[in-house]
Amino acid sequence: MVSSAGTLAELEALKVQCLGRNGELTGLLKLLKDFPIEERRLLGQAGNALKNELTAMFDAKGETFAASALADELNKISADLTLAPYPFPQGRLHPLTIASRRMSAILSSMGFAHASGPQVEDEFHNFTALNTPEYHPARDSHDTLYVKTAPGAQKWLMRTHTSPMQIRYMEANKPPLRVHALGRVFRNDSMDASHSPVFHQIEGLYVDKNVSMADLKATLAQFMSALFGGRVEVRLRPSFFAFVEPGVEVDVRCPFCNGKGCSVCKYTCWIELLGAGTVHHSVLRAGGIDPEQWSGFAFGMGVERIAMLMYGITDIRLFYENDIRVLSQFPQ
Repeated sequence: MVSSAGTLAELEALKVQCLGRNGELTGLLKLLKDFPIEERRLLGQAGNALKNELTAMFDAKGETFAASALADELNKISADLTLAPYPFPQGRLHPLTIASRRMSAILSSMGFAHASGPQVEDEFHNFTALNTPEYHPARDSHDTLYVKTAPGAQKWLMRTHTSPMQIRYMEANKPPLRVHALGRVFRNDSMDASHSPVFHQIEGLYVDKNVSMADLKATLAQFMSALFGGRVEVRLRPSFFAFVEPGVEVDVRCPFCNGKGCSVCKYTCWIELLGAGTVHHSVLRAGGIDPEQWSGFAFGMGVERIAMLMYGITDIRLFYENDIRVLSQFPQ
């Protein structure tokens, strides 16, 4: 009987018909006065039990209609009622995101297009094509995180730098090239104040005719000037990187110790900022470019170290601990 009601209005009408003051069950209960006392007691108990059962059924059906009506109303509302109430809390960009976007924007303004590559790399793009021989210690598992593969299968690894982008971009594009790539890299490193096993790099590559170290120095000077506004003392010193020749390391004077030495600079008073150099001939060949006609330079740097200098942070671990008291301090 109750299930026959298709709407809340029909249910209310049926309830009045059965249990109302002039309802059918109410009328039957009024007739009990004409029965003998013993029968009146038994019939009265049965009648009250039926009344209670019908009342519960009507109430349950009514709750179903009410819930359905509420759901229909909520479906008409575009607002998400699970969101926090006004005033709405605002999210903030992570300081590494801010630093990454700033560096990428500077390089884009200098004519470097954006490129990207996979985080899981093969040995060819991560090592071989970048003039890193098989016996090089960087290929050992104590430096590189390898992905488990079947015996005899091609080795895969978590990329140790963003430099494989150079090969992939040269394979897919013809010179002249001017490109930068930003991404996460992985090393089998221990965490300390200036190192992390997972961090971020930004890589630049320029290939054209008659590119020299002078072009590299001018590009780096322009980049540093835009990034730090001339506030940081910079030095270039000769260094070796397998994929460039000649190679240089660019250091900045440690802004935390004022020349006294600290844990960030490892008491040398300088922080290594990036590695750079003119692209090795074998790297150009691996990318399908004739080194007799084209030359180029490349550079790469850690985003975390740049961010430490930008914000005066002495411990790289502060970026990864997700302490809202720290992360909320950075200008957006």
